[in-house]
Amino acid sequence: MPSVMNPKRHPAPFSRPAWQLWPGLAIAGALIVLTVAGLGALIWETSLPSGSELWQNRYLRTVITFTAWQAFLSAVLSLLVAVPVARILARQPSFPGRSVLLRLMELSLVLPSIVAVSGLISVYGRQGWFTGLANDWLGVSWNVYGINGIVLAHVFFNAPLAARILLQAIESAPASQRRVAAQLGLGRWWYWRAVEWPAVKTVMPGLAALVFTLCFTSFAIVMTLGGGPAATTIEVAIYQSLRFEFDAGQAALLAMVQLVICGSLWWMAARHGLTASLLPDRRVASHRSKAGSSLKARLADSAVLGCFVLFLIMPLAAILLRGLPGMGSAFFPEGSFTVNPALLDATLRSLAIALPAGLMSVSAALLILACGTTTSWPAVTRLTGVAAYLTLMVPPLVLGTGLFLLFRPSLGSSSQGLILVTLINAMMALPFVLQMLKGPMGSLDSASRQQADQLGVLGWYRWRWLHWPRLRRPLALAMAYGTGLSLGDFGVIALFGTPGQPTLPVLLYQQLGSYRIDAAAATGLWLVLLLLALFSLFNRLGIPARRSNHAANSPNTVTEPEHA
Repeated sequence: MPSVMNPKRHPAPFSRPAWQLWPGLAIAGALIVLTVAGLGALIWETSLPSGSELWQNRYLRTVITFTAWQAFLSAVLSLLVAVPVARILARQPSFPGRSVLLRLMELSLVLPSIVAVSGLISVYGRQGWFTGLANDWLGVSWNVYGINGIVLAHVFFNAPLAARILLQAIESAPASQRRVAAQLGLGRWWYWRAVEWPAVKTVMPGLAALVFTLCFTSFAIVMTLGGGPAATTIEVAIYQSLRFEFDAGQAALLAMVQLVICGSLWWMAARHGLTASLLPDRRVASHRSKAGSSLKARLADSAVLGCFVLFLIMPLAAILLRGLPGMGSAFFPEGSFTVNPALLDATLRSLAIALPAGLMSVSAALLILACGTTTSWPAVTRLTGVAAYLTLMVPPLVLGTGLFLLFRPSLGSSSQGLILVTLINAMMALPFVLQMLKGPMGSLDSASRQQADQLGVLGWYRWRWLHWPRLRRPLALAMAYGTGLSLGDFGVIALFGTPGQPTLPVLLYQQLGSYRIDAAAATGLWLVLLLLALFSLFNRLGIPARRSNHAANSPNTVTEPEHA
C-alpha cells in the first residue's frame, strides 16, 4: 500500500485535521442554532406575565401542579424499584436467563410508549387480568385511568432503565473494595454502605434528573391514560393548545414553563455531580458479592426478581395474546386478499421517517465524536457535548412547538411537516446513539495511534483498518436504537402529522380512542414485530463477513469483542 506507507507523496483521503474537526463542529453549531431559534420563536410568541398572574391562572396552575406531582411520584417509585433490583442482579450474576433479562430491561429505551400502554390496559384496564384479581380476591377498586395508570406506566418504562444503569454503576465498583468487603464478611446493609452506595451516589443525581424529566415530558402515556382535564400534563396541554384551541401564545407559555423547570433541574443535577454514564453499557460484569450467598438470601432475591420479571412480561404477553388472533384481519380485512391499505401506508410512512432519522443521528454522532477526539481545545469538546445532549434538557415537544411557530408560515404540505418530524426525531435519538458509540470510538489505545501515525495510516485508511472493525457492531446497534426510537415516536408526529395520514403509533392511538382494542392489539404487535425485525436486520449487518484463514490469523487483523 504505497499510498499508506508514503503519506508525503500520496496523502490519505480525509487525512487533514479539518476533515475531522469542522463537520462535527458545524453539526454542533447547527443543533445549537436550531434549538435557540425554536426557543426564540417561543419567547417571541409569549407575552410573559408576572409570577403572581401566572400562578393565578387556575388551568395553568392545575396543569403544572399535576405534571410535577406525577413526575415526582413516578421518579421516586421507579428508583425505589430500581435500587433493590440492581443490587440483586449484582449479587446474582449467573442465574439462567440473566442476559436475556438485561436485554429486556434495555428494551424500555425503544419500546413504543403507545404499544406498552395498550398492553398495560389489557392487564390493568377494566377488563384486565390484574383488575379482575384485585376486585374478586382483594376487594380493591382499581382504575387504570388517571394518576394510577400514569404512574404505573412510568414505573414500567423507567424502573428497568434505572436498574440497568445502577447495575452498571455497582459493577464498576473497585475490585479492591469488593475483596476487602468479602474478607470482612460484611452483611447486606454494610456492603451497601461501604461498596455499593459510593459507586451509586455519583450516578444518582443525573439518573434522578433523567427519570424525572422523562416522566415530566411524557406525552403518549398521559394522552392515553390521563382520563380527563384533571390529569393533564404540560406536554398534553401544549398539544391541545396548538391542535384544538389554535392558541400559539398559550402553547408557547406552557413550553417556556416546562423548559424553565427541566432546565433548572438539569442545572442542579450538574452542580451535584452529573455523570455521563446515564445510558446502559451492554457489557456484562460477572463479580458477585458474598452478601447474597446464603440460601435464604438467594430465595428472597429470586422472589423479588420473579415479581419484577412478571411485572415486565405481563404487558408484553398481553400484546402477544390479544394481537396474534387479530393479525389476519388487521392485514386482510373482511377476508379479502388485499393488504389493508391503512396499515400498509402507516407502516411505510413510519419507516420513511424512522430510517432517515436513525441514519442522521448515527452520522451526527460519529462526526461529533470525531471532532471531540481530534481537537485539543476543551471549549470545543464542551460545545459539542452540550449540543448533542440538548434534547435531554429541551424536550422534543417544546422544541417542536418552537420550530412549528418559527416555520408556521412555510409549512404548507404534509411532506414538509414529516421532514421536520424526521429532524426532531434524529435530535431526540442523538444522546442515546452518542453514548453507544463513545466507548468504541475511543477504544483505540495510544500505542496503536502512535504506530498508525508513524506508518501514515491516516484519514480514510485509519477509519477503514482501525476504527471500522471496532465500530461495525456498535454502529449497527446504534442505528437500530436510533431507528427504533423514531419508529415509536408519538409526541412529535402528533403535533406535525395529519390524522388522515397516520404513522403506526398514531394509528394505534386512533384505534384505542375508538375502543377497537383487538385492532389496537394487532397494530401494536405488528409495530413490535417490525421493531424486532429492524434490530435483527441491523444485527446481521453488524456481523463481519467471514474472513479467510490467512486474514483471521493475521496479527494485524483487529477484531471486536463479542460483548456487544
